[in-house]
Amino acid sequence: MHQAKLTLDPAFKVAPVSRRTFGTFVEHLGRCVYTGIYEPDHPSADADGFRGDVLELTRELGVSTVRYPGGNFVSGYRWEDGIGPRESRPHRLDLAWHSTETNEVGVDEFVRWCRKAGVEPMMAINLGTRGIEAALDLLEYCNHPSGTALSDLRAANGSKDPHGIRMWCLGNEMDGPWQTGHKTPREYGRLAAETARAMRMVDSSLELVACGSSSSSMPTFGTWEAEVLEETYDLVDYISCHAYYEEKDGDLGSFLACSTNMEYFIRSVVATADHVGARLKSRKRIDISFDEWNVWYLSRFQNAAPPADWPVAPPLLEDHYHLADAVAFGGLLITLLRNSDRVTSASLAQLVNVIAPIMTEPGGRAWRQTTFHPFAQASRLAAGDVLRVESVSPSYETAEYGEVPLLHAVATHSEEGTTLFAVNRSTDGPLSLEIDARALGGARILEATTLTHTDVYARNTADDPDRVAPRPNADVEHDPARVLLPPVSWNVIRLG
Repeated sequence: MHQAKLTLDPAFKVAPVSRRTFGTFVEHLGRCVYTGIYEPDHPSADADGFRGDVLELTRELGVSTVRYPGGNFVSGYRWEDGIGPRESRPHRLDLAWHSTETNEVGVDEFVRWCRKAGVEPMMAINLGTRGIEAALDLLEYCNHPSGTALSDLRAANGSKDPHGIRMWCLGNEMDGPWQTGHKTPREYGRLAAETARAMRMVDSSLELVACGSSSSSMPTFGTWEAEVLEETYDLVDYISCHAYYEEKDGDLGSFLACSTNMEYFIRSVVATADHVGARLKSRKRIDISFDEWNVWYLSRFQNAAPPADWPVAPPLLEDHYHLADAVAFGGLLITLLRNSDRVTSASLAQLVNVIAPIMTEPGGRAWRQTTFHPFAQASRLAAGDVLRVESVSPSYETAEYGEVPLLHAVATHSEEGTTLFAVNRSTDGPLSLEIDARALGGARILEATTLTHTDVYARNTADDPDRVAPRPNADVEHDPARVLLPPVSWNVIRLG
């Protein structure tokens, strides 16, 4: 049996928990929108056509923000197509996902759905095929109270009150050659700066996100952030990061340690941003919006042939997650929390059907994937301040990341108590964890749950939706300061 120890101390404060860490992402991609959040003929659909079962699961998931409408989709999107009477909205080719977009759902419907779900909308603008003028028009349509052509048009379309969108992404993954309108960092930086400057003329209080690298493996990584921020530093609030991970060639050990790469990604971007700020002699600090992250078996998509035609809402990127995916996912979530001093916004990509924690059947059932549970538990229980966890843990050798500790953990602390989130990466045995909570006034373990299974590749399905779900930790030792973490597990331990 492996042995580990950690110390909890409220003095080890990293930063307050940011609710925006628990954001997600809705893109016009596959079945995320159509038969995902929107299906007017579904038995649970409301008067606006939104699936009630998906709304209920979204609330249970604990989502704080939702980024929209893309993603790669946004770089060819004409936002005007998605407003006004549905029967007048044009169908368009979506180059990003080789699909036909019907525009049945647009910005007004999306904001209406956000209000019902109790989430904050986060809007991305098209800096691929469009630019400053279209961004200003969309901002006026969404946020100006009344008395102008576009604000009055919004009211005429059924939304009298402004949408009040505060957070705006200046394009998407413009470093990627797959992106419609792909640019060099200088080209993008200049366009983003001028767009940001114009948008701030309308509303100086907006929160703006500049595109960072779409992966730390991009050949331009580091250079991209530096050159973009040299153009935009005093005009934006965030630089974005995007990262996806998958098990490759049966290397489960490296996959369970993939948060090691996320940690490297965050530290590298922080160092680059602070270096640019120092050279510019700016007192401003740029934070990170990690607005795409997840487990995604990208290699499967890259090896698949595109459809011969241009279907509407085809099933795309519908990964079915197993336990090991959920544990790796939990490790990524722990890493985001551990870096809450600089990662103050994040978006799990995506929400429904497309590499998502929620799956649906057209006209039928909706259920929770394995990855639903770490996100929902962390969103519900993370409160107060994030605490740096001082741990002593055995390590193991990985092919991709070298030596990595078996224990990966973070804690949050508030007046209501302390919650520890921990992953045991071991594939060969449990981890006996001793918790030193003396600095918390002798707090004891009140409750412990674990997400695990005897089959690390066990999945949830519509017929067996709770096959992998959190359960009370049956191996809690009869000791107020010790708990046994099963192999390949996500664990939540509450102390008080």
